[in-house]
Amino acid sequence: MDSREREKLGRNAIIVGISGNAILAIFNFIIGTFSGSTALIAESAHTFADILDSSIAFIGFKIGLRPPDTEHPYGYGRAESLTGLISVIFLVFIAYELLLDVYSKLLLGTALTPPNFTAALMALVGIIVNYTMTTYMTRVGHEINSPAITSDAKHQRVDIFTCVAIFIGVIGSHLGVPFLDPLVALIIVVLVLRTAFEVARDNINNIIGKVPSDHLLQNIEVAALSVEGVSGAHSIKINYLGPYATVDIHIEVEPNLTVVEAHKISIQVEKKIIEQVEIVTIVNVHVCITGEKGVCLD
Repeated sequence: MDSREREKLGRNAIIVGISGNAILAIFNFIIGTFSGSTALIAESAHTFADILDSSIAFIGFKIGLRPPDTEHPYGYGRAESLTGLISVIFLVFIAYELLLDVYSKLLLGTALTPPNFTAALMALVGIIVNYTMTTYMTRVGHEINSPAITSDAKHQRVDIFTCVAIFIGVIGSHLGVPFLDPLVALIIVVLVLRTAFEVARDNINNIIGKVPSDHLLQNIEVAALSVEGVSGAHSIKINYLGPYATVDIHIEVEPNLTVVEAHKISIQVEKKIIEQVEIVTIVNVHVCITGEKGVCLD
């Protein structure tokens, strides 16, 4: 997939996320206020955090599209992960604000009034909208390999469960359990904090260069060994840079090859890996003598 197509898909996914969440945040707050649902008001704050998260993801996505330059020879891909960490700060702040409201209702004895059924209807609408957005954004995030959009989709997925919890809370409040609505708001706080932890973990792993999967290593080795003249491959290292990765690999060739012949094979290996492993954009090949893994020709 070329950069122009990747930018188009990513931009569309983020626009869907921001637009959908903006509508949900407004209606959640209005209906939550008039229906008396603490949980729905809490969800409106959470949805507002989603808007900030999507906006930050868009900034990181745009920066990450910049091509390599003299000061950044590997490009700006890690910008997506950095903006993902910024969104964690907003998540923790939102969780803190919601927790204060829940504390006043559950522990300080603030009057509890069951919200009307309009809140339950809004929760059902939220389930449908959030499921649709999450499915779309997750698919696009994986398709274009964007940490920013994938993190945003994980954040969005929490809203499905919170809307289900809000629906149950409203019904429970009318069945004689008035504290169920603020209790659901507390559950939302826990889910927000859990999402913050997952987003932070994934983006930190990206920044420090954790290999996405063993399957990726295998694909790189298979691609290298498919080149005629390569008898082995070892010391494969992956530098994960947001939406793409660079690779360092040692290949083994016969000792009777000339330097020119060995160089041609290394060029073929580089092209083959980039062709067969979509995430890889840069490959550094070190040529070694077969059976002598510590002896390289470069």
